[in-house]
Amino acid sequence: MEAETLDSLVARSNRNEPAGATDKIVIVGGGIMGQGIAQTAARKGLEVLLVEVDEEALRHALEGISETLDREIEKWALTASEKKGILSRIKGTVNYSDITDQVFLIEAVPERLDLKQALFHELEQHCVPEAILITNTSTLSITELASGTTRPDKVIGMHFLSPVPKVKVVELVRGVHTSTQTFQRSLQLASRLERSAIEVFESPGYVTTRVIVPMINEAIHVLMEGVASADDIDTALRLGYELNIGPLAMADRMGLDTLLTWLDTLFRDLGDQKYRPCPLLRMMVRAGLLGAKTGQGFFRYDEEDRIEPGSGLTTAALDRFLSVRKER
Repeated sequence: MEAETLDSLVARSNRNEPAGATDKIVIVGGGIMGQGIAQTAARKGLEVLLVEVDEEALRHALEGISETLDREIEKWALTASEKKGILSRIKGTVNYSDITDQVFLIEAVPERLDLKQALFHELEQHCVPEAILITNTSTLSITELASGTTRPDKVIGMHFLSPVPKVKVVELVRGVHTSTQTFQRSLQLASRLERSAIEVFESPGYVTTRVIVPMINEAIHVLMEGVASADDIDTALRLGYELNIGPLAMADRMGLDTLLTWLDTLFRDLGDQKYRPCPLLRMMVRAGLLGAKTGQGFFRYDEEDRIEPGSGLTTAALDRFLSVRKER
């Protein structure tokens, strides 16, 4: 079956096709995380309204979902007809006024407190009174996010991990005012998405982010000190501890700018030196080497975001990079 064109995706997404009163969610933000949540929800039969800031961003988000599904088809993990069904359940809009009776509203915008608070304030103007406001934040305070709303009892964290369609765990994070009813309803949503939910009481970084980023940060220190190359560091950790992916490749997948934001937040909130970002990480972010999304991080990536063999930073390459940065 011929792949659906991008123009038809956007055209279809802008049609207000009716859906059932239940089983509908809103996702605000069509980046990597928003795309992953939308794809996962639609694959499980939910009707998804994906909200973006403008038509170009919406087009990019829908294109990303379509391309991800195409890769699943190439791996025989999905059929063309299944892809068509998934896409038929994802509608797009640039207007908050298109939000109607959806109970679950998930934000997946960049990790900035002011941005997320402003978004929740906007969403409150359009959603039904019983709607639950869900944040996908990795490090920010649920209580602080909820403080700018009129319904702090209906605000909860639902921290999905990337890549969302493949990672089967989600952290349900309670704020101080999150009600038991909100938690239970969010738990039902996690079950509908076939995700194992763990209950987390608010703490910077929760469980997954707080535990994983010090390991990644230390791996970057090891690379910066010339102890081993990026390839060898990741090989040692992958094979030595049975990881699916090494810490440096994991950082590239997360986005080095995102990783830096997480570390800065944890260092500020917890004050522990183990969360102080490695200088090499900060330097690479300033240089625009952000990982897979820019094609270069600790490794180089091809057009399908696959690591190019033997492309990891070596001691010699790192020395050249550091010397060039110093000269500037």
